[in-house]
Amino acid sequence: MNEITMLIGGKKVQATDGRTFERRNPLSGDVATRAPAASLADADAAVEAAHAAFPAWAALAPTERRKRLLKAADLMDACTVEFIAAGAIETGAMPNWIGFNVMLAANMLREAAAMTTQIDGSVIPSDIPGNLALAVRQPCGVVLGIAPWNAPVILATRAVAMPLACGNTVVLKASELCPAMHAMIGSVLHEAGLGDGVINVVTNAPEDAAAIVERLIANPHVRRVNFTGSTHVGRIIAKLAAQHLKPVLLELGGKAAVLVLHDADLDAAVNAVAFGAFFNQGQICMSTERVIVDRKIADAFVEKLSVKARSLVAGNPSDANSVLGAMVDANAVTRVTELIADASAKGAHLPVGCKHEGVIMQPSIIDGVTPEMRIYREESFGPVVTVQRVDSEAEAVRIANDSEYGLSSAIFSRDVSRAMTLAKQIQSGICHINGPTVHDEAQMPFGGVKNSGYGRFGSKASIGEFTELRWITIQNEERHYPV
Repeated sequence: MNEITMLIGGKKVQATDGRTFERRNPLSGDVATRAPAASLADADAAVEAAHAAFPAWAALAPTERRKRLLKAADLMDACTVEFIAAGAIETGAMPNWIGFNVMLAANMLREAAAMTTQIDGSVIPSDIPGNLALAVRQPCGVVLGIAPWNAPVILATRAVAMPLACGNTVVLKASELCPAMHAMIGSVLHEAGLGDGVINVVTNAPEDAAAIVERLIANPHVRRVNFTGSTHVGRIIAKLAAQHLKPVLLELGGKAAVLVLHDADLDAAVNAVAFGAFFNQGQICMSTERVIVDRKIADAFVEKLSVKARSLVAGNPSDANSVLGAMVDANAVTRVTELIADASAKGAHLPVGCKHEGVIMQPSIIDGVTPEMRIYREESFGPVVTVQRVDSEAEAVRIANDSEYGLSSAIFSRDVSRAMTLAKQIQSGICHINGPTVHDEAQMPFGGVKNSGYGRFGSKASIGEFTELRWITIQNEERHYPV
């Protein structure tokens, strides 16, 4: 069991009132982590610590910020085994998923480090004689990052890396489902020498989440908010931020579609769909939820995908025979099984599935999905993928866009030029041609459209999210005034 503390002002602390909460192992039910249940006073203290640390961190030379972030990246890599151990008992995730998390998160820190000298401005032509007009980017102040559990190291690191690189200080509100992993991120950054209060980590009991988030957003020292999670909660975050006129970056739910055209490499498409739909039990915002396939090749595609799905056995992450791991909790299993049952009752065919035992859920394929079925529109966030058959590319694009979500998508075709034309018509922030919907790299602009959120994480694309653009002028000649 992990016994953890919060990180506030460079100190490892318990909640001021001594309260704690427990995160239980989804497989065994044993206590995985015991963490402080922050009070509103603790939330205030974390923001105050970040605010106090801001002037020194913002004034630090960019090369020095880069040096410290690079050290943090190396320390994160060195903690891979510890992250994997915590991930297995907190979320039931496979070692390869948590290991990938650590690798990408460390690279996010390295990419952020490289950006410290790329936060530039411009000289703007002025009509005023002798006037030098400058557009200058400066740090905002305290940034609040709210991270989820499903890609625990990646998404929590992403919530803080570029804000830090831009000269801001940060409060990370940890997920109640993986507090140990999120606390470890704070420890890594602090150990790298960022400075007391530059990174702060708050953990809270599930029943206190709404009050803690509201208190953090309302604090006048918090100048930016970023949130990754469900669209439902994202709307709440956006409303709270709007009440206080604070910009917020939202990366929310998804219903990623893969278009498989008649000339696609079927083996490549099957491998990409299986990875995108079932890896980490489909509990990824970019997970492939829908396959829209040309009717001429649909039977062959479904047959190949079914064979592949049956080979991906879910089990205990500690079992060497397991290819996939566990769902995060029993409620997640119930949600997915209800969606599958609804589709089956309304005429869908299940080439594979639905089998589950406790939180271990095997992959499922639903063929013949129609708009009357809940799973046509609702995000499953589980190891299930739907298949819809179409007769034209126009129909494929129409169905792909018939969703409230717009995060990731993919197209498989040997005609890359035609696929590129279709990619421009798909309403999603991300589209991959002949690649999976699950794809992330530290240097890429990441985010969605429609109900998948707004704003962009990732390297240079996020500099505008975490800086203030200021107009500064210098009058070098005598100026004429009309009065």
